[in-house]
Amino acid sequence: MTTTSALSGRDRAILRAVAAGGAELALGSEPDLFLDGRCCCDQAAVHNLVRAGLIAAAALGLVGQRVTAGLTLDGQAALGATPVVAA
Repeated sequence: MTTTSALSGRDRAILRAVAAGGAELALGSEPDLFLDGRCCCDQAAVHNLVRAGLIAAAALGLVGQRVTAGLTLDGQAALGATPVVAA
């Protein structure tokens, strides 16, 4: 996935869930997403969204630590929403 036009319905649903709040990333080489404390069921999609720069951690942390996650400017643009986390 290199452009927002290549986003699947599931990708957009994950972005909407992150935008709604309550999202955390467990930091690491392939960060895992948790929504309202529950592990997101499609971590492969999450990894793609993070690599594409659409989702990012809002703070620095240690490997394995959960930190607040949000949409980057590009992630917000993909949904046509207001930015939460700068890219």
